[in-house]
Amino acid sequence: MGELNGVAVGVRELQALALVNYGHFTTMRVEDGRVKGLALHLERLRRDCRMLFGVELDGERVRGLARRMAPGRGAVTVRVTVFDPGLDLGRPVAAGDPQVLVTVRPAGGAVPPPLRVRSTPYVRDVPEVKSVGLFAGLYHRRQAQLCGFDDALFVGAGQLVSEGATWNVGFVDGGRVVWPDAECLDGVTMQLLQQVHPYTCRSVRLGDVGGFEAAFATNAAMGVRAVRAVDAVEFPGSGSGSGGGARSVIDVLREAYGALPGELL
Repeated sequence: MGELNGVAVGVRELQALALVNYGHFTTMRVEDGRVKGLALHLERLRRDCRMLFGVELDGERVRGLARRMAPGRGAVTVRVTVFDPGLDLGRPVAAGDPQVLVTVRPAGGAVPPPLRVRSTPYVRDVPEVKSVGLFAGLYHRRQAQLCGFDDALFVGAGQLVSEGATWNVGFVDGGRVVWPDAECLDGVTMQLLQQVHPYTCRSVRLGDVGGFEAAFATNAAMGVRAVRAVDAVEFPGSGSGSGGGARSVIDVLREAYGALPGELL
């Protein structure tokens, strides 16, 4: 299901998005008409719209368009994509009439099993923007899966760990949460967790990973998901059934996130 500016979207309107792939988006889990961190999602859309199109986006209008698509009961994943259907490949500087596409898909249910991730040398283009250009992230995820892993963890210059293909990564050190301070997208789930649980931000190099007790991934779709391993480094505190303190930190994060009230869409 999809609507462009509140009207059923057609193939013609989607051509620019499919063929040029210039725009930005946010993904929200909507439960019984409510969204955790809704204000952060809307601010992200406004900020990225200014950066990519040089215009202001009406957050309340976006909210209303998303509300049209989300059921009042149950859980769904709503994606709001902002792009200009009239974009000219030769003159992207003229793109200044962004439109709002809202799509809906089923939301995940049970907590997924811990991830095994493969480190990959890569830094996303304009990492602070949640862009629709997903090619590289999906390519590296696919390469990781071909090698027997679940996903890819990006590592930049100086072996600095930054983020996953579509998620933020955090670590547990002595019972304390550590977020890497490398360039990455400031995910809404990460920002919410930072509001409810003590943390530090510092440089995390790939060679440092073995010194942590546990690791976890976060985004709006999955909430908090344990990372079992990075490359050959296994985290004893991240596996299923672990009774260690690091495991309890991940549980605490998951419970704190689950307890956050949603804002009415």
